[in-house]
Amino acid sequence: MHVFSRLKSSIIICFLLSIVTFVIYSFLNIMVPLNIKKPVEVYVKKGMTFSETLQRLQAEGLIRDKNIVLLIAKITRIDRKIKTGLYEFSGPVSPLNVINALISGRVAEFDVTIPEGYNIRQIASTLDAAGIITEEQFFRLAYNRKFLDSMNIDAPSIEGYIFPDTYSFPRGMPPEDVLKTLVSEMRKHFTRGMKKRAEKLGLSEREVLTLASIIEKEARVDDERPLISAVFHNRLKRGMPLQSDPTTIYGFKSPSGVITIKDLKRESPYNTYVIRGLPPGPIASPGLKSIMAALYPADVPYLFFVSDNNGRHRFSTTEAEHRKAVMLYREMKRGK
Repeated sequence: MHVFSRLKSSIIICFLLSIVTFVIYSFLNIMVPLNIKKPVEVYVKKGMTFSETLQRLQAEGLIRDKNIVLLIAKITRIDRKIKTGLYEFSGPVSPLNVINALISGRVAEFDVTIPEGYNIRQIASTLDAAGIITEEQFFRLAYNRKFLDSMNIDAPSIEGYIFPDTYSFPRGMPPEDVLKTLVSEMRKHFTRGMKKRAEKLGLSEREVLTLASIIEKEARVDDERPLISAVFHNRLKRGMPLQSDPTTIYGFKSPSGVITIKDLKRESPYNTYVIRGLPPGPIASPGLKSIMAALYPADVPYLFFVSDNNGRHRFSTTEAEHRKAVMLYREMKRGK
């Protein structure tokens, strides 16, 4: 009996020693920092298992023993909490720091600002310069009918459906997800009340965004947006061509390019000097103020407007008034 008691005690001691050894070993594996001399990037893809993620971390030298981390993760259930994205590690980093980063989603990010009035070529260039997606990746999707249909975009391209704002994108985010985020932001701002207003006006989402994009390119000051909108609404009701200069160079010239007589006569489905009604889609990304102006035009009878050379416009109801305003514009321009 005494021998059995001693044997039992020995087993318990060995068991306790094993636990202590395991705890010490686990502590060293989890808590003691590793010195990462060069920045290491790890991309956790959507659908990757926790075990696959740990395998990648171990291969990159960010954890010592993936099995220990996996066991602890299973016990604490943190294996279900990691977030996808591109992570960057450097300097003294403990495996625990690495796991905490994956759980909290502290991914490497790029910030980018898309200004109001940018067209898709300018947006593609901006995203490329920021290191988010390349221009090639952007245009592979921008005109892809299947991709556009997946987002219910009833337009020739993604033009006009990207909301102007400042964004933070995780590094390595798939191009499809980047563009879906940009479009999703526009849909967040295009509220249910705005949709009802569009229906009341007999306009689809595409038509509202198309009209708003033209207003965005024409307006220089906010208080004129509803007035410019009124001119276009009045012309649409009368079956008059919109005759908006920015539409004449869409797809042919830089938005900052000089508009010529040849441009006004160019055959294009977007040239509102040639076509009647709205173009087949937007010509730029309109901001919220231009979208609201498209939905709520001023209650005025204007049919014409021309620049006054000072960032504003002169509005007219009759063609005779407009001709005088154009002559004044030309005289002021010659006098500069």
